[in-house]
Amino acid sequence: MTGETGASDTGHQPDLLGQTVVVISGSSGIGLETAHLARVNGAEVILAARSPARLKLAADEVDTSRTEAFDVTDRTRFEQFFGDLPGPVDHVMVTGGGPYYSALADMDFDEVRRDITHRVLVTLAVARYGTARMRQRGTLLFMGGTGGGYAGLGLSLLSAMTAALPALIANLALELAPIRANLIAAGFVDTRLWPERLRQPARRHDRPGARCAVPSGAPRAGRRGAIPYRHGNGRDPACALPL
Repeated sequence: MTGETGASDTGHQPDLLGQTVVVISGSSGIGLETAHLARVNGAEVILAARSPARLKLAADEVDTSRTEAFDVTDRTRFEQFFGDLPGPVDHVMVTGGGPYYSALADMDFDEVRRDITHRVLVTLAVARYGTARMRQRGTLLFMGGTGGGYAGLGLSLLSAMTAALPALIANLALELAPIRANLIAAGFVDTRLWPERLRQPARRHDRPGARCAVPSGAPRAGRRGAIPYRHGNGRDPACALPL
């Protein structure tokens, strides 16, 4: 995998020439795949993640020298990151670790707090600080899930966050227009974290019809209605994109 820009992997000419894409938590999985796809399509890519070592490896793979290592839950540092960007950006994608699964009796409230901070407060911080540096008709792209459609042992927090995020993104999109805000609703995504979580009793989603996506599916879902090309579905300020 290289960072060459030229004809994209779809055979089309690059659509993101002259545009800047910021990928937060972009050192692996969906974030890294998104960064690579944006780079292939001509964008300048800025990667942000917590681990400096993993970030350096990702930057070499994507072929970008523009990186920043910090904890996205540090609001002051997050604001500084966007404030220090050398110029305006066109698109921002936020990914991160998987959701927190736990039965109520075993629930670690510190983990609950961290998960809510990442899903809600980080989303609000990106909307405030990111759009302050964004060109009009840019895009914010967030990751959600599909766990809110049914009940199950250990899914209390997951279901609450799954239900909350579409409403949050839709309301943010109304405030931020003409900047677009979109949500990818991912189910199983086969990243390095997946096998470990699959072993947890709460994650028995092997019901008929379930399928597993790969990390590259998320940026392609975003391509249908988010990051690169048509600023969402062209009609609504926000949309949820199933994966």
